[in-house]
Amino acid sequence: MRQNVGLSNNKNQITVIKKEQKKPENDFFIGDQLKEAEFNQELTEKMKEKLIYLSLKYKDAFETHKETLGTIIGHEVYIILNVEKPYPPLLRRPDYPASPRAREALEVHIK
Repeated sequence: MRQNVGLSNNKNQITVIKKEQKKPENDFFIGDQLKEAEFNQELTEKMKEKLIYLSLKYKDAFETHKETLGTIIGHEVYIILNVEKPYPPLLRRPDYPASPRAREALEVHIK
């Protein structure tokens, strides 16, 4: 039988963390981030528990070696686009691929 460790939060937040998830590496997420988390009010307590359980179980999918689980503030996500040469095939295409005949018709229509 799993033991639960209580977590004091307001009514819109998760109230239970599984004892096996109460590990030092999860302390930042459980102690700091989860206290400020807000859940959709349509979620039941069981659904919230499952969400937190799965987040901690698969935390490698949600964290990097630089940032731990829960460190994304708001929805800020930094994505580095690699558009240096050689360009990937999708970026080498013309904006509107068309045959020469269709391009002529487009040019006439535009003018």
